Amino acid sequence: MPSTIVIVPTYNEAENLPVLAARLLALDPPLEVLCVDDGSPDGTGRIADGLADLDARFRVIHRAGPRGYARACAEGMLWALAAGYEVVCTMDADLSHDPDSLPALLSAIATSADVAIGSRYVEGGSLEVDWGPVRSAISKAGSGYARAMVGTKVHDCTSGFRCYRADVLGRLPLGSIRSDGYSFLIELLAMLTAEKARIVEVPIAYVDRRVGTSKISRAIVLEALGVATGLGLRRLARPGRRAND
Repeated sequence: MPSTIVIVPTYNEAENLPVLAARLLALDPPLEVLCVDDGSPDGTGRIADGLADLDARFRVIHRAGPRGYARACAEGMLWALAAGYEVVCTMDADLSHDPDSLPALLSAIATSADVAIGSRYVEGGSLEVDWGPVRSAISKAGSGYARAMVGTKVHDCTSGFRCYRADVLGRLPLGSIRSDGYSFLIELLAMLTAEKARIVEVPIAYVDRRVGTSKISRAIVLEALGVATGLGLRRLARPGRRAND
Protein backbone atom coordinates (compact mmCIF):
# COMPACT_ATOMS: atom_id res chain seq x y z
CA MET A 1 0.00 0.00 0.00
CA PRO A 2 1.22 3.53 -0.67
CA SER A 3 2.37 5.50 2.35
CA THR A 4 -0.52 7.64 3.56
CA ILE A 5 -0.73 10.51 6.02
CA VAL A 6 -3.84 12.29 7.28
CA ILE A 7 -3.43 15.99 8.07
CA VAL A 8 -5.66 17.23 10.87
CA PRO A 9 -5.56 21.01 11.46
CA THR A 10 -6.54 21.83 15.04
CA TYR A 11 -7.57 24.83 17.08
CA ASN A 12 -9.21 24.14 20.45
CA GLU A 13 -10.03 20.48 19.82
CA ALA A 14 -8.71 19.05 23.10
CA GLU A 15 -11.72 16.77 23.65
CA ASN A 16 -12.09 15.58 20.07
CA LEU A 17 -8.47 14.93 19.06
CA PRO A 18 -7.78 11.84 21.23
CA VAL A 19 -10.96 10.16 19.94
CA LEU A 20 -10.14 10.97 16.32
CA ALA A 21 -6.52 9.86 16.68
CA ALA A 22 -7.49 6.51 18.19
CA ARG A 23 -9.95 5.80 15.38
CA LEU A 24 -7.54 6.81 12.63
CA LEU A 25 -4.64 4.82 14.01
CA ALA A 26 -6.87 1.74 14.34
CA LEU A 27 -7.68 1.68 10.61
CA ASP A 28 -6.39 -1.08 8.38
CA PRO A 29 -4.23 -0.74 6.34
CA PRO A 30 -2.27 1.45 8.76
CA LEU A 31 -1.63 5.10 8.09
CA GLU A 32 -0.02 8.05 9.82
CA VAL A 33 -1.50 11.22 11.28
CA LEU A 34 -0.12 14.75 11.29
CA CYS A 35 -1.75 17.18 13.72
CA VAL A 36 -1.08 20.81 12.74
CA ASP A 37 -1.98 22.84 15.80
CA ASP A 38 -2.50 26.59 15.61
CA GLY A 39 -1.40 27.36 19.15
CA SER A 40 -4.66 26.21 20.74
CA PRO A 41 -5.16 27.88 24.14
CA ASP A 42 -7.15 24.88 25.39
CA GLY A 43 -4.08 22.62 25.41
CA THR A 44 -4.74 20.71 22.19
CA GLY A 45 -1.04 20.98 21.33
CA ARG A 46 0.03 19.38 24.62
CA ILE A 47 -2.46 16.57 24.10
CA ALA A 48 -1.09 16.06 20.58
CA ASP A 49 2.43 15.77 21.98
CA GLY A 50 1.21 13.13 24.41
CA LEU A 51 -0.36 11.15 21.58
CA ALA A 52 2.88 11.38 19.61
CA ASP A 53 4.78 9.97 22.63
CA LEU A 54 2.45 6.97 22.66
CA ASP A 55 2.50 6.17 18.91
CA ALA A 56 5.28 6.98 16.43
CA ARG A 57 2.69 7.16 13.64
CA PHE A 58 1.23 10.31 15.20
CA ARG A 59 3.16 13.50 14.46
CA VAL A 60 2.71 17.13 15.47
CA ILE A 61 3.51 20.54 14.01
CA HIS A 62 3.14 23.48 16.38
CA ARG A 63 2.51 26.53 14.24
CA ALA A 64 3.63 30.06 15.08
CA GLY A 65 2.56 33.30 13.45
CA PRO A 66 -0.81 34.05 11.81
CA ARG A 67 -3.44 31.40 12.44
CA GLY A 68 -5.88 30.02 9.94
CA TYR A 69 -7.22 26.82 8.38
CA ALA A 70 -5.58 27.54 5.02
CA ARG A 71 -2.14 28.21 6.48
CA ALA A 72 -2.30 25.11 8.67
CA CYS A 73 -3.38 22.87 5.79
CA ALA A 74 -0.77 24.25 3.39
CA GLU A 75 2.02 23.86 5.96
CA GLY A 76 0.97 20.29 6.66
CA MET A 77 0.78 19.46 2.96
CA LEU A 78 4.22 20.90 2.24
CA TRP A 79 5.65 18.93 5.18
CA ALA A 80 4.04 15.70 3.95
CA LEU A 81 5.30 16.22 0.39
CA ALA A 82 8.83 16.90 1.62
CA ALA A 83 8.66 13.75 3.77
CA GLY A 84 7.84 11.62 0.72
CA TYR A 85 4.32 10.37 1.48
CA GLU A 86 2.49 9.06 -1.58
CA VAL A 87 -1.05 9.95 -0.49
CA VAL A 88 -1.94 13.05 1.52
CA CYS A 89 -5.36 13.35 3.14
CA THR A 90 -7.09 16.10 5.10
CA MET A 91 -10.02 15.95 7.50
CA ASP A 92 -11.58 18.02 10.26
CA ALA A 93 -10.72 17.33 13.88
CA ASP A 94 -14.26 17.74 15.23
CA LEU A 95 -15.44 14.22 14.23
CA SER A 96 -17.83 15.59 11.61
CA HIS A 97 -15.86 13.45 9.15
CA ASP A 98 -16.19 9.75 9.96
CA PRO A 99 -12.77 8.03 9.97
CA ASP A 100 -14.50 4.84 8.84
CA SER A 101 -15.20 6.57 5.50
CA LEU A 102 -11.50 7.09 4.84
CA PRO A 103 -10.86 3.62 3.34
CA ALA A 104 -13.43 4.34 0.63
CA LEU A 105 -11.59 7.54 -0.34
CA LEU A 106 -8.27 5.70 -0.36
CA SER A 107 -9.80 2.96 -2.49
CA ALA A 108 -10.78 5.59 -5.08
CA ILE A 109 -7.18 6.83 -5.12
CA ALA A 110 -5.87 3.28 -5.49
CA THR A 111 -8.23 2.64 -8.40
CA SER A 112 -7.76 5.67 -10.65
CA ALA A 113 -8.43 9.01 -8.97
CA ASP A 114 -5.91 11.78 -8.43
CA VAL A 115 -8.17 13.31 -5.79
CA ALA A 116 -10.99 11.75 -3.77
CA ILE A 117 -13.46 14.04 -2.01
CA GLY A 118 -15.81 12.95 0.75
CA SER A 119 -19.02 14.45 -0.58
CA ARG A 120 -22.27 15.39 1.13
CA TYR A 121 -23.99 16.34 -2.09
CA VAL A 122 -23.79 13.26 -4.32
CA GLU A 123 -26.10 10.26 -4.28
CA GLY A 124 -25.61 8.41 -1.02
CA GLY A 125 -24.17 11.45 0.77
CA SER A 126 -26.03 13.23 3.55
CA LEU A 127 -26.03 16.03 6.09
CA GLU A 128 -26.92 14.67 9.52
CA VAL A 129 -26.93 17.99 11.30
CA ASP A 130 -29.33 20.21 13.22
CA TRP A 131 -28.67 23.30 11.11
CA GLY A 132 -32.22 24.10 10.13
CA PRO A 133 -33.40 24.61 6.54
CA VAL A 134 -31.78 28.03 6.05
CA ARG A 135 -28.19 27.10 6.97
CA SER A 136 -28.46 23.79 5.13
CA ALA A 137 -29.68 25.60 2.00
CA ILE A 138 -26.88 28.18 2.29
CA SER A 139 -24.28 25.40 2.56
CA LYS A 140 -25.53 23.60 -0.55
CA ALA A 141 -26.06 26.81 -2.52
CA GLY A 142 -22.57 28.03 -1.60
CA SER A 143 -21.02 24.85 -2.90
CA GLY A 144 -23.10 25.16 -6.08
CA TYR A 145 -21.93 28.74 -6.57
CA ALA A 146 -18.30 27.70 -6.13
CA ARG A 147 -18.85 24.89 -8.62
CA ALA A 148 -20.06 27.35 -11.24
CA MET A 149 -17.26 29.84 -10.59
CA VAL A 150 -14.48 27.24 -10.65
CA GLY A 151 -15.93 25.44 -13.67
CA THR A 152 -15.78 22.00 -12.11
CA LYS A 153 -18.12 19.01 -12.03
CA VAL A 154 -17.52 18.54 -8.30
CA HIS A 155 -20.73 18.91 -6.26
CA ASP A 156 -19.20 19.40 -2.80
CA CYS A 157 -16.60 22.09 -3.39
CA THR A 158 -16.17 22.98 0.28
CA SER A 159 -15.63 19.53 1.74
CA GLY A 160 -12.34 19.35 3.64
CA PHE A 161 -12.43 15.54 3.72
CA ARG A 162 -10.07 14.78 0.84
CA CYS A 163 -7.27 12.50 -0.28
CA TYR A 164 -4.69 13.56 -2.87
CA ARG A 165 -2.06 11.71 -4.81
CA ALA A 166 1.17 13.39 -3.79
CA ASP A 167 2.47 13.61 -7.36
CA VAL A 168 -0.59 15.71 -8.26
CA LEU A 169 -0.62 17.79 -5.07
CA GLY A 170 3.07 18.51 -5.54
CA ARG A 171 2.38 20.24 -8.87
CA LEU A 172 0.22 22.90 -7.21
CA PRO A 173 1.69 26.25 -6.06
CA LEU A 174 0.60 25.81 -2.45
CA GLY A 175 2.75 28.73 -1.37
CA SER A 176 0.67 31.11 -3.49
CA ILE A 177 -2.64 30.33 -1.78
CA ARG A 178 -4.29 33.60 -0.74
CA SER A 179 -7.10 32.30 1.43
CA ASP A 180 -7.20 32.33 5.22
CA GLY A 181 -10.18 30.07 5.91
CA TYR A 182 -12.13 27.32 4.21
CA SER A 183 -12.07 29.20 0.90
CA PHE A 184 -8.68 27.49 0.65
CA LEU A 185 -10.61 24.39 -0.43
CA ILE A 186 -12.23 26.26 -3.32
CA GLU A 187 -8.92 27.79 -4.39
CA LEU A 188 -7.24 24.39 -4.28
CA LEU A 189 -10.07 22.87 -6.31
CA ALA A 190 -9.59 25.55 -8.97
CA MET A 191 -5.91 24.63 -9.22
CA LEU A 192 -6.73 20.94 -9.50
CA THR A 193 -9.32 21.65 -12.19
CA ALA A 194 -6.78 23.67 -14.17
CA GLU A 195 -4.38 20.72 -13.85
CA LYS A 196 -7.12 18.43 -15.24
CA ALA A 197 -6.80 16.21 -12.19
CA ARG A 198 -9.07 13.16 -12.06
CA ILE A 199 -11.42 14.02 -9.18
CA VAL A 200 -13.84 11.48 -7.73
CA GLU A 201 -16.53 12.19 -5.13
CA VAL A 202 -17.23 9.51 -2.54
CA PRO A 203 -20.52 9.81 -0.62
CA ILE A 204 -20.21 10.47 3.11
CA ALA A 205 -22.55 11.23 5.99
CA TYR A 206 -21.52 14.56 7.52
CA VAL A 207 -22.46 14.94 11.18
CA ASP A 208 -22.40 18.04 13.35
CA ARG A 209 -19.74 18.38 16.03
CA ARG A 210 -20.86 17.21 19.47
CA VAL A 211 -18.11 18.88 21.49
CA GLY A 212 -16.49 22.28 21.11
CA THR A 213 -17.32 25.36 19.08
CA SER A 214 -17.63 25.69 15.31
CA LYS A 215 -14.91 27.75 13.59
CA ILE A 216 -17.25 28.85 10.79
CA SER A 217 -18.00 32.58 11.03
CA ARG A 218 -19.66 35.18 8.84
CA ALA A 219 -16.22 36.46 7.84
CA ILE A 220 -15.18 32.99 6.66
CA VAL A 221 -18.38 32.62 4.62
CA LEU A 222 -17.88 36.04 3.03
CA GLU A 223 -14.26 35.25 2.25
CA ALA A 224 -15.33 32.05 0.50
CA LEU A 225 -17.89 33.99 -1.54
CA GLY A 226 -15.27 36.56 -2.54
CA VAL A 227 -12.64 33.97 -3.44
CA ALA A 228 -15.10 31.97 -5.55
CA THR A 229 -16.23 35.12 -7.36
CA GLY A 230 -12.64 36.17 -8.05
CA LEU A 231 -11.80 32.72 -9.42
CA GLY A 232 -14.85 32.84 -11.65
CA LEU A 233 -14.00 36.27 -13.05
CA ARG A 234 -10.43 35.22 -13.80
CA ARG A 235 -11.66 32.07 -15.50
CA LEU A 236 -14.11 34.02 -17.66
CA ALA A 237 -11.39 36.47 -18.65
CA ARG A 238 -8.96 33.74 -19.67
CA PRO A 239 -7.77 34.15 -23.28
CA GLY A 240 -9.10 31.49 -25.61
CA ARG A 241 -11.76 30.30 -23.16
CA ARG A 242 -14.55 28.41 -24.90
CA ALA A 243 -18.12 29.53 -24.29
CA ASN A 244 -19.05 26.22 -22.69
CA ASP A 245 -15.86 25.86 -20.63
